[in-house]
Amino acid sequence: MRSVVATAIAVVALITPAATAAGTNAGALPRIQPRSLHYLGSFRLPSPQSDQKTFDYGGTALAYDPTRNALFVVGHDWYQLTAEVSIAVPKRPQGQRINKLHRARYVQPFTDATDGEIDQAGSSTNKIGGQLVLHGRLYGSVYVYYDASDSQVVSHWFRPTTSLEQGRAKGLFKVGRQGTGFVSGFMAAIPKPWQAQLGGEAITGNCCIPIISRTSFGPAAFAFDPTRLGQTAITKDHALVYYSQQHSTLGAWDASWNPRKHILFAGGTSIRGVVFPNGTRSVLYFGTQGIGKFCYGEGTSNPALNRKPTPDGTIWCYDPADSSKGTHAYPYVPEVWAYDASDLKKVKDGHRRPWQIRPYATWRLHLPFSSPNIGGAAYDPAHNLIYVSQQYVDGAAPVIDLFKIP
Repeated sequence: MRSVVATAIAVVALITPAATAAGTNAGALPRIQPRSLHYLGSFRLPSPQSDQKTFDYGGTALAYDPTRNALFVVGHDWYQLTAEVSIAVPKRPQGQRINKLHRARYVQPFTDATDGEIDQAGSSTNKIGGQLVLHGRLYGSVYVYYDASDSQVVSHWFRPTTSLEQGRAKGLFKVGRQGTGFVSGFMAAIPKPWQAQLGGEAITGNCCIPIISRTSFGPAAFAFDPTRLGQTAITKDHALVYYSQQHSTLGAWDASWNPRKHILFAGGTSIRGVVFPNGTRSVLYFGTQGIGKFCYGEGTSNPALNRKPTPDGTIWCYDPADSSKGTHAYPYVPEVWAYDASDLKKVKDGHRRPWQIRPYATWRLHLPFSSPNIGGAAYDPAHNLIYVSQQYVDGAAPVIDLFKIP
């Protein structure tokens, strides 16, 4: 498998001087722009093993495993099981023909990567927010999906190796003091030239989850050292960027997306992954943006019902993509939020506050299939590849889209 993938990616010359020679002046490194992301192709995930062991309604918390050249991916939303899959040769689809894509295989079958520790979060609605391979270990985070009392305290876990069968997961552990809803999601490794400047080997954050007052109103990043989890009661972190309810710089929860008015966050925003590519000073967040008018109520595909009262006392929100009760901002598009690490350093050094930082750019991510739903993102530093999970493409399952940074 490794030789097949290596042959495929060698054709496009994935390793570049910018990716391998970061230099000593990290602040002088280039920033990634929309044209910097080159789509290479997509592949399908393996077929279901059972009703519970499936990628249907999943495809979240991606993590790249360099030892196996593979991806950890969380499956069905109800069960929160993790599997590791191979990286199939990416292929550009013709139209929406999913069946022409190559399919990955299981490297490690579905299992509870937390070994039951996920239950420590204190709810039956716990989700794995992010995963990260670092120093030969698999790290992860957990958040309570609907934490109305904001009572979650602990969030992070790790396995002693990247094996899902050997050893036992440890956790959950508390990270920082700002509130679990800010740190319990996506994670990414920090490139070495930036680690001392930002205060850790990795970043962790969360955004846009229900009960918005407990989390960030936009992208969040806290630098920490995952290897220190469990060594003290609270693992120290450094706030780099976040937006509290009191400092909703990018937009209010009930706002409507409007970049001309500098509104980059609203109730229709979700962010599911972050990567920090080598040889750059860019931190990239991947998610889905509702670009329509904000509405809170019951989703409906009938435009004639829009904003009219429902039998239960709420209102109808025209949203043919989502019939649930909650926030709506149809239509939706996949989006990237790009931050300059030099700005994050200003926060670490005390020259700026975390909510005073804004992305230097946001843009629509052009994906090969029509679904705007992003489940997660992961980064391969050796080949400068970004993997993005595009949900609800292969029936109820996602596909993995590959992008290269020159």
